[in-house]
Amino acid sequence: MKQNIIRQKLKNGEPTLSTHIHSVWPAEIEAIGHTGFYDYVEFVAEYGPSDLHDLDNMCRTAELFNMGSMIKIDQSLMPFLAQRGIGAGFESVLFTDVRNIEEVRECITAALPDHPDHRGTYGVATRRNSYMGYGGTQEYVDSVADTVLAFMIEKKGAVDNLEQILSEERVEMVQWGGADFSMNIGQPRNMSHPDVVAAKKRTFEVAISMGVPPRAEIESADETKEYLDMGVRHFSVGTDITILHNYWKKEGEQIVRAIEGE
Repeated sequence: MKQNIIRQKLKNGEPTLSTHIHSVWPAEIEAIGHTGFYDYVEFVAEYGPSDLHDLDNMCRTAELFNMGSMIKIDQSLMPFLAQRGIGAGFESVLFTDVRNIEEVRECITAALPDHPDHRGTYGVATRRNSYMGYGGTQEYVDSVADTVLAFMIEKKGAVDNLEQILSEERVEMVQWGGADFSMNIGQPRNMSHPDVVAAKKRTFEVAISMGVPPRAEIESADETKEYLDMGVRHFSVGTDITILHNYWKKEGEQIVRAIEGE
């Protein structure tokens, strides 16, 4: 069975670094792999358009560079995309928009094998995790069950029910989602609002105290100290479309000013 790089890192207590991609172009993943610094890539399927062939090819590319892969999925398409993502070869699924333990358990059930030991609903399928053969072998069951299940904490309900959610055995990583949370409480993008600041602090502190690794989303290395001081060891830096936009905006503005003699 192919080793799940993300799970091995978590099991060994090692830090991890990833980045976000919205594009399905495999060359982007190759460029990330060539740096040698990233443990895995996260495809933000919640936002980026894709088809099922794209999912397979993104995982193949990550594997060429011995990188892991995570897929972030929209809650409205949860069972389908979770299972197709796992079948494509994604080592981790990041579930969004959960508000309570019942919704968390629905996600877990969708991602686990339909087997008495796991009590999930993911049945036999001919996909990449069955190595091009018919699934249903013990190796297939083990491969599906090995998926790392991560959850966004981005709704008031999730913050209110945090201890119960983190007590669930298969909640294996969490990530704070400040943008969604601020909108959910009626303070869109107001990251300095006291309720947003308090919820963020609570999410990281409670996760660390309960032994569930929290991951921090950052835009640059300058932001790491705040989280390292908290005890955070897992980071995801930048997003492809934002990186490109910022570059084009900065350089374009400077060139236009130079042309105009400013």
